Amino acid sequence: VASIVASHFAPEWVLNIKETGQVWLVDYSDPNSPGIKMIEAERFLHDGGWDSTKRYFLVAANARNKVAVIDAKEKKLVALVDTGGIKPHPGRGANWVDPEFGPVWATRHIGDSVVSVIGTDPVNYPDSAWKVVRTISALSSGNLFIKTHPNSKWVWL
Repeated sequence: VASIVASHFAPEWVLNIKETGQVWLVDYSDPNSPGIKMIEAERFLHDGGWDSTKRYFLVAANARNKVAVIDAKEKKLVALVDTGGIKPHPGRGANWVDPEFGPVWATRHIGDSVVSVIGTDPVNYPDSAWKVVRTISALSSGNLFIKTHPNSKWVWL
C-alpha cells in the first residue's frame, strides 16, 4: 500500500495497492466484516491526493507516467491521464484555480523538471477535465512533492 486516504462520501478507506494497479475502497462500517470494492487502475501506484471537491482521488502510477482518477462517489475509475513527465510523484498533490481551466490538481516528477497541471472540473470545464492543461518547467530536475494552500498565491516544490 502506497497511500491511504479517507472517503468523504462513505465510511471507506481509499487504498492504492501499489504493484497490483488496483485502488481498493474498504468499507469499515462493520469492523467484523469489511467490504472491499476493487477498482482496476494502472500498475505501480504510489502517492495520491484529493481534488479540491474531495470527490476525485488522483493517484500517480509513477512507473507508467500516468495519474489514475478515481471517483469516490460513483466508486469507479474515470480517467488515466498521461502526465507528460517521467515518474509522477505528487505527495498529495496541489490544488488551485487556474484562470483559464478552473480547478486543477498538479504533480511533480521524480525524473524530470516538469510540473503537470490536470483539469479537475468535469461539470464546469468538461473540455479540460482529466487532461494535462499546462506543463510548467521547474528550476530543478526531479522533485518529490508539491504543495500549496487556498490562501496562498504560491506553489511550493
